[in-house]
Amino acid sequence: MARGKLRIYLGAAPGVGKTYAMLSEAHRRVERGTDCVVAFVEHHGRPRTEVMLHGLEQVARKDLEYRGTAFTEMDVDAVLERAPAVALVDELAHTNVPGSRNAKRWQDVEELLQAGIDVVSTVNIQHLESLGDVVESITGVRQKETVPDEVVRRADQIELVDMSPQALRRRMAHGNIYKPDRIDASLSNYFRPGNLTALRELALLWVADRVDEYLQQYRGEHNIRSTWQARERIVVGLTGGPEGRTLIRRASRMAAKGSGSEILAVYIARSDGLTAASPKELAVQRTLVEDLGGTFHHVIGDDIPAALLDFARGVNATQIVLGSSRRKTWQYVFGPGVGATVARESGPDLDVHIVTHGEVAKGRGLPVARGARLGRSRIIWGWLVGVGGPALLTVLLTNVDADLGLANDMLLFLTLTVAAALLGGLLPALASAAFGSLLLNYFFTPPLHLWTVSDNKNIVAIAVFVGVAVSVASVVDLAARRTHQAARLRAESEILSFLAGSVLRGETSLEALLERVRETFAMESVALLERAGDTDPWTCAGSVGDGRPMLRPEDADVDMPVGDHMALALSGRVLPAEDRRVLAAFAAQAAVVLDRKRLQSEADQARTLAEGNRIRTALLAAVSHDLRTPLAGIKAAVSSLRSDDVEWSQEDEAELLEGIEDGADRLEHLVGNLLDMSRLQTGTVTPLIREIDLDEVVPMALGGVPDGSAELDIPETLPMVAVDKGLLERAVANIVENAVKYAPEGEPVKVSASALGERVEVRVVDRGPGVPDTAKDRIFAPFQRYGDAPRGAGVGLGLAVARGFVESMGGTLTAEDTPGGGLTMVLTLRAAAGRPPVRPDLSAQVIS
Repeated sequence: MARGKLRIYLGAAPGVGKTYAMLSEAHRRVERGTDCVVAFVEHHGRPRTEVMLHGLEQVARKDLEYRGTAFTEMDVDAVLERAPAVALVDELAHTNVPGSRNAKRWQDVEELLQAGIDVVSTVNIQHLESLGDVVESITGVRQKETVPDEVVRRADQIELVDMSPQALRRRMAHGNIYKPDRIDASLSNYFRPGNLTALRELALLWVADRVDEYLQQYRGEHNIRSTWQARERIVVGLTGGPEGRTLIRRASRMAAKGSGSEILAVYIARSDGLTAASPKELAVQRTLVEDLGGTFHHVIGDDIPAALLDFARGVNATQIVLGSSRRKTWQYVFGPGVGATVARESGPDLDVHIVTHGEVAKGRGLPVARGARLGRSRIIWGWLVGVGGPALLTVLLTNVDADLGLANDMLLFLTLTVAAALLGGLLPALASAAFGSLLLNYFFTPPLHLWTVSDNKNIVAIAVFVGVAVSVASVVDLAARRTHQAARLRAESEILSFLAGSVLRGETSLEALLERVRETFAMESVALLERAGDTDPWTCAGSVGDGRPMLRPEDADVDMPVGDHMALALSGRVLPAEDRRVLAAFAAQAAVVLDRKRLQSEADQARTLAEGNRIRTALLAAVSHDLRTPLAGIKAAVSSLRSDDVEWSQEDEAELLEGIEDGADRLEHLVGNLLDMSRLQTGTVTPLIREIDLDEVVPMALGGVPDGSAELDIPETLPMVAVDKGLLERAVANIVENAVKYAPEGEPVKVSASALGERVEVRVVDRGPGVPDTAKDRIFAPFQRYGDAPRGAGVGLGLAVARGFVESMGGTLTAEDTPGGGLTMVLTLRAAAGRPPVRPDLSAQVIS
C-alpha cells in the first residue's frame, strides 16, 4: 500500500485562519467527489470555523478520562476502519491525553499516512521543536507542545497561511479568535505587534526552506561548486568517537542563533573494508542529530579532508564544525591532521570551527572494526622507510666524522627494519633487511667499498643481523596482524550481536536492515533480489541507497546468495574475502525478515478468511433452521386453507391467516438482519447524517413490539442528534425487540433519553435475567444467543447489527447492569450543534 500524502497549513500564530483554510480545502475536495472526513477539528467556539464543519462527515472522537476529568481525542482506530481518501486532523503538535494510543498527535497522523490515507493538518510556527528557544525569547512563553521539524519537513505540501499583525489584531479585537474576557489580555501580551511580526518572519523563513530544494537542483544541474550563502548550513564532521556528541550539541547551539539554520552530520568511511567506527556510537549520534532536527550522512572517501570539503560544498554549507584532534603530540610528525588541512583548504566561503572536547590528545586507540589489511598509504610508507631509510642512513653515516662501530651501525639499520615492519608489514621489512645488509657489507665492513668480507667475525655479524632483522620483522608483522584480527573479530561480534538482538526483538523492517548493511560495508546501494524459479527473472524485494539499479546479482559489485532463489546484491566496491562472512550473516537475516513479513501477511489473510468462514458457517446454520421454521408454519397454514377435506370456519381461517402473516413478518425480520450484517461485513454502510429530534425516530422504532410492552420517555427539551434516521430506527428497533424478548411478563421495557454534555444517551432498560460481565461483549458478536433462548427466537444478529449501525454514525452501544436486576442497553449519540439542551430553572423551583 502506498504511503498517504501529508499537506500542512502553517501559521505564525493562532487565529490566522489555518483551520478555516483546511476546511475550505475539504469542501472543495468533497465537491470534486473525494472521500474526505473530519478526523479531528477543534473550532474553539469560532462561529465562522464552526459553520465550515457543516456538510462534512465527522468521525466520532474517543472519550478518555484522566484524573477525574473527561476528554475527547481523535479515534485512530475509527479513522483507520473508516479508511477515507483524505482525513482532516487539526493541531498536529497536540499532546494526547495519557492513555491514548500514541503520546503525540503527529504519531497518530503517521499511522494514517502508513495506512495510505492522505492527511491535511495544521500547525503554528511556535510549535516546531527547533524554534522553541527562539520563540520563548520573543514571546516569553515556552511552548510545551512541540512537533519534530522533520515531521513537518517530510510533508508533501506546506502552505503558509499568512496575515499581517495589524489584521490579526483587528480580528482578535472583533472577537473572532478568543472570547471577550480574553481579548484585552491577549492583545497586550502574546499578540503584541512586535511578537506577531517576529513570528511571521520565522514562518516565512521556515517555509522558504522548501525553495532551497530547487536551489540545490539548479546548482547540481549547472555544476556550481562555490558556496552561495543564501542560508546557514552547518556540517559536523564525525569520526565515530565519543566526542561526536559534543560536536553535534555545539553545532545545534550555533544553529539556534539564527532561524532557519540546518545541521548536517557526516561520517566519512574509508573504502578498505568494515568501517573504522563503532556502529553503536554512530547509531547514538545519528539519533541525537535527528532529535535536534538535523540529518545524518554516510560518505565514502579515503582522503578524509577532501571528502569532507567536497560534501560541504556539495550541500552549499557555510560552516564546518570539527573536533580537536585526538592524536598524541608525536603523531603530528605524520601530518598536520584533518582539522588543520580542512581549515587550510576551505577557502573564503567556508568557516571552520575547531571545538575542544574531553578526548583531546588521548589517542585514537585501536580501531574497532578495521580489517587485517594495512591500507595502501601504510604499505607505501613501509616501503619508503624500508628501502629509502637505509639509503638515507648510509649517506648520513658516511658523511659524518664519527666512528660508531659496526655493532651500532647494525642497530640503526635494525631500527629501520622494525619501523618498516610496523608500517608496511613483512615484505617491506624483508626488503629492508636485505638492502641494509648489502649496505652494511659495502660501506661499513672492511674491506670498504667491496662486496667481500675479510674478517670472519664480520661475516657472522652480518648473518646475525639478517637473521635478527627477519625474525623481528616477522614477529612485529604477526603481532600487527593479530591485533587487526582481534579488532575485526570484535567488530564482527558487535555486528552479529546486533543481528541476534534484532531477531529477539522481532524487528521486521527490511529497509532498516539493508541500510545497516550499506553503512557497515560503506556501500553505495544494497538490494535484496529474488526469483520464483531457476529460469524466472529476478525481482527486487527491497533496496536502499543511491547507486545504480541492480536487476540481477551479476550487475552488482558483490553478491551473496541466500538459498537457490535469493541473493543480496551490493554496489560501490569489491569486498575482500574476509568481509563475506559477516555479509553472509546479514544476507541470512534479510531472508528471515522477508519471510517473517510475508508470513505475517499470510496470517492476516488467513485470519480474515477464518472469520469469513465462521460467518458463512453460522449463516448456513441459521438458514437451515431459523429460516425453515417460519417457512414450515406458512406452508402448513396455506396447505390447510387449500384443503378440500375440511371446511374451515371464519375464526379458523382468520387464525391460519394470522399465522401466515406472523411467519412472513419473522422471515422479513430475519432476512433484513442477514442483509444488514452482510452490509456491515463488507463495509458498504454509508450513513446519511442529518440533524433530527429523537422523538421523530424512537416512537417509530417501537412498531414491531406488542402494545404495552415498552414505555417511552423522550423529553422534548433534548438537543437534536446528528444521525442517519433509517439506521437509528433499525438499531433502536433491534435493541427494543431484544429487550422485550427477555423481559418478564407484565414488566414493560423502559426507553428513556437524556443529554450529557455534547452527547445524548438512549437507555433501554429491562428486568430480565441480565447478563454477567464476562458475557457483555459476546452478546454483540454475530450469531450469538445468550442463555437458553429458543431457536426460533432469531439468528443472533439483532444486537450485532444495532452496534454496527450505531458505530457507523459515530455513536456507541454498550451493556450495563440494571439496578435491581436486568440489563440496560446504553446507546450514545452525538448531539447536533443546532439546538442546545434546555436546562430547568432551578432557582425558580427553589423560590416556589
